Amino acid sequence: MSDHFVDRNRLWSRFNAAIDALPEPPATPIAVVDLDAFDANADDLVRRAGSKPVRVASKSLRVPALIERALAHDGFAGVLAFTLAEALWLHETGVSDDIVVAYPTVDLAALARLTASPSAAAAITLMVDDPAHLDLVDSTRASRAVPVRIALDLDAGLRLGGQHIGPKRSPLFDTGDVVAMARKVVERDGFRLVGVMTYEGQVAGVQDDVPDQRTKSLLVRRLKQASMAQLEVRRREIADALGEVAELEFWNGGGSGSVEATAADGAVTEIAAGSGLLVPGIFDHYASFVPRPAAFFGLRVTRKPTPTMATVHGGGLIASGATGEDRSPIPWAPPGLHLTGLEGAGEVQTPLTGHPAALLAIGDLVWFRHAKSGELFEHVRDVHLVRGETVTDVVPSYRGCDRAF
Repeated sequence: MSDHFVDRNRLWSRFNAAIDALPEPPATPIAVVDLDAFDANADDLVRRAGSKPVRVASKSLRVPALIERALAHDGFAGVLAFTLAEALWLHETGVSDDIVVAYPTVDLAALARLTASPSAAAAITLMVDDPAHLDLVDSTRASRAVPVRIALDLDAGLRLGGQHIGPKRSPLFDTGDVVAMARKVVERDGFRLVGVMTYEGQVAGVQDDVPDQRTKSLLVRRLKQASMAQLEVRRREIADALGEVAELEFWNGGGSGSVEATAADGAVTEIAAGSGLLVPGIFDHYASFVPRPAAFFGLRVTRKPTPTMATVHGGGLIASGATGEDRSPIPWAPPGLHLTGLEGAGEVQTPLTGHPAALLAIGDLVWFRHAKSGELFEHVRDVHLVRGETVTDVVPSYRGCDRAF
């Protein structure tokens, strides 16, 4: 038996022991984070980032205690939030006073709260890529006495042979367009241009070392190399041009799958990462790092439709993005279980096959991994923090804090 299977069997035993020792059995799905794996992943991200700080991507965690745990590690600094409402809440609750909102916002109520609070406006940076975003900010305030911090979101995709490869994020690609937008910010009362963001999702978020897809993986690695080479030139040109317009505080780039490559770019001052702390299923096959899964959810067996099958209750926690098998949860422990081809992971039941299914009894726990990172915690209110065979704490997710961002 491989060490990989031995480790998964041990995980099954110790998670079961940890949950069984609780005073009351928790409702499923039971969300668990392995603290030893989480802390080791945090240290690894810092190592991969070299001397550049890592900004925590909160959407990949969505658990305040885990965001604070990451920020407590040397080498981490600041939060990359996914909504302004979330950023305001993180500031108001004292989680962080250095928050960059990763996406443009059209939330007028949240903008009104931001522009009415000098403290929040000093702690939070808004992302824009269009003058209309600035108009929305101005529409919510009676005075421009409180300056609003602004960062530009630049398209970091690869342009090759007339094709665009990468996330369709921003209209700002060419240096001239970026500089024109920067001038609109600095020439407008009530705004300060403080940063730039370039997220190369086609590098950070795509597997490139899949065992049964060698040809495709080789092609992906070559596209990644071409993308980083093109982006390094673009970043340098844009940085030089922006230096004539404003003095920036930060240039954010990267993601968990591209930490080393992004950190090597001289224009980038900080690295964004979040999924690398929990390592969901879609981060299993990367040439740049060895995965160390830290987040899991447990479901109980409720049926034995045949002696060689086991059906758990629930399980249909499908990840966002283009639909496909890679968006389904992964039966992880005990090892050797598989989803069925016809039913897959269902809303109310998930039948499982594979040799361990014959050994599972009604009531037994099966542990799964979600395909994407923080999305797991949208389905639970409580998160069990486990070290070894002990639940050391039960902490709320954003849902458990009664927040919907």
